[in-house]
Amino acid sequence: MAHRSNLASWLTARRLRAHGLVLALCLWSVYVWNMATPGLFDRAGNFKGTDFLHFYTLGSLALAHRGADLYNVQAQSEVATQRIPAAAGIRYLPLYPPQVSIFFVPLAPLSYPCALMLWLTMSALIYGLCCYAFWRACPNLRNYKFTVVFLAIAFPAFWHLIAWGQTSALALACFTLAFFALRARREFLAGLALGCLIFKPQLALAAGIVFLLTLRWRVIAGALLSAAVQLTAALLYYGVAPLRQWIYMLLDTPRLLPLLEPRLYQTHSLRTFWTMFIPWQSASLAFYVITALLVSAVTIACWRSRLPLSLRYSALLLATVLLAPHLTVYDLLILAPVFLLLSDWIITQPDHSATPYFKLLLYLAFILPLLGPLARWTHLQISVPAMAALLYGIWNLSRTSAPVPNSL
Repeated sequence: MAHRSNLASWLTARRLRAHGLVLALCLWSVYVWNMATPGLFDRAGNFKGTDFLHFYTLGSLALAHRGADLYNVQAQSEVATQRIPAAAGIRYLPLYPPQVSIFFVPLAPLSYPCALMLWLTMSALIYGLCCYAFWRACPNLRNYKFTVVFLAIAFPAFWHLIAWGQTSALALACFTLAFFALRARREFLAGLALGCLIFKPQLALAAGIVFLLTLRWRVIAGALLSAAVQLTAALLYYGVAPLRQWIYMLLDTPRLLPLLEPRLYQTHSLRTFWTMFIPWQSASLAFYVITALLVSAVTIACWRSRLPLSLRYSALLLATVLLAPHLTVYDLLILAPVFLLLSDWIITQPDHSATPYFKLLLYLAFILPLLGPLARWTHLQISVPAMAALLYGIWNLSRTSAPVPNSL
């Protein structure tokens, strides 16, 4: 315990600021160097924007009202090649609901480089605004603005978001809006925000379990309405066929997982943790189910406790990552509020016995995703135990709190 306390005390704000600055310079220098090549392929041989090519293609299909091709891999490959000849031969597994394609219609008329630049700028802006909103909600962090800025820029998940051209900033926006709605005791509005996660339904699993089993009916009603509105928009735009195809694709996901996760070491959830650690599929699935039930029970216990919303919401976000059947490294972006909210709590509890524990685990949870590729050889994704330990720590705090009524 003394050794752990010494390590935690070593993690001063000054050192964290220096670590954040150095890490940010390293990560973004690598990104700039990798992207500074002529043409649309980076130095690693990957198509610039990576996953954004898929969204750009979906937007092109939506612009042409080609709903029948939203789940046709060959047709999408042909459209991508027509729009961007350099993309010939690149294929993506179409699993997003049909309304996602409509969202990207405004970018489809632009050239691919312009659309990519605009999308990355929008993603960075959304991320920055979400971090700023949470920082403003953490009064004890007001004197650490440069530390927060450096660490936000250095956050590995943010770096991966930009490198992959993904949509995780939108998921972070949903969770941000939900938090502030809950803080204002607007449960229905919080549900509306969480229902927007239908575009990445795996990220809504933990929230659905927690709010359903804690009888937060206003949250559930808002989420169902929000999701229904999105799917109805797709229905009106395309007709029923794409929705039906999307449901078939979701039901077929277990068979398609090897195609969906070609780089398993870039995933960070309980399911893939056990898949990498245990070579037998039935055994790894059993361990995933057991640990998922434990995580669900712990999170529900946290939500029913007298812990402040900041700690309960941190538990929910950690459970969101752990329970997700599929979660790639860029989706860890939704943990950004956890680092801010828990850091704010730590400052108010300098003498609490759990403070060194949280400081060390927050540092590890921040940095360990960078070591994810080592799991190719170790078969152990150590970021997952760190996040689970953080959740356990919050639950341990809640054990001294009595249950509260259903009101937030």
